[in-house]
Amino acid sequence: IYEFNATNIDGDLVSLEKYRGNVVIITNVLAKMHAKYAERGLRILAFPSNQFGNQEPGNETQIKQFAQGYDAQFDMFSKIEVNGENAHPLWKWMKEQPNGKGTFGNIKWNFTKFLINREGQVVKRYGPLDDPSVRTKSFPPLPN
Repeated sequence: IYEFNATNIDGDLVSLEKYRGNVVIITNVLAKMHAKYAERGLRILAFPSNQFGNQEPGNETQIKQFAQGYDAQFDMFSKIEVNGENAHPLWKWMKEQPNGKGTFGNIKWNFTKFLINREGQVVKRYGPLDDPSVRTKSFPPLPN
């Protein structure tokens, strides 16, 4: 992931090199794990998308205000597309990785998440109803 850049919710271009050495969960909606695991090196990167039933119709200012209402403390990026020709290059890349392939590769619905290890590789893709905080054999859990 370190070769990619993305625009944050405030309009600034961010190199994902910034997250080197951290475990990262990349999602296209808001997540609640950050407060619990941030001190242990977990970073949540939220990329809002409006490609699923018009669930994210607001602009960046509205999205940021909404997230602040839930005391979101994780990094948020500008609204993107996660499927199709205009999908963000990071999302295209994650879907192509051996551990990032879902059914036919496309994101089926909001709440899809990608777990990235400290080396920047896709370790696992989680479906909308899957909880990445559950321990799996494919990824050693963060220490308690």
